[in-house]
Amino acid sequence: MTAGRTDLLQGTLELLVLRTLALEPMHGWGLAQRIETMSGQVFEIQQGTLYPALQRMKRKGWVRSEWRQTENNRRARYYAITATGRRQLEKEREQWARTAAGVAGVLEWKGGPA
Repeated sequence: MTAGRTDLLQGTLELLVLRTLALEPMHGWGLAQRIETMSGQVFEIQQGTLYPALQRMKRKGWVRSEWRQTENNRRARYYAITATGRRQLEKEREQWARTAAGVAGVLEWKGGPA
């Protein structure tokens, strides 16, 4: 991992993938690049992490895939979010908001010992 990059918390990769695919269908390499860009270069998604996650998400019915030609005229598997995936994205967003609020509460605690 490059200096200044952050490891993903367990379980957040699926959230990031679903959010990114909600924008448009993408092939794996493009998906990894888009997440890197959207995160301000904070996250670097390795192919060895991304593709197993995409396969898990396919088995759960959150994404579907099909072979297409890329903009460079190469054949690649494109992934798209499904209706079930969109519902899961909303659940994951709500859970992330609760988690982030909980972490912020601990970090910003000004009270005394519990």
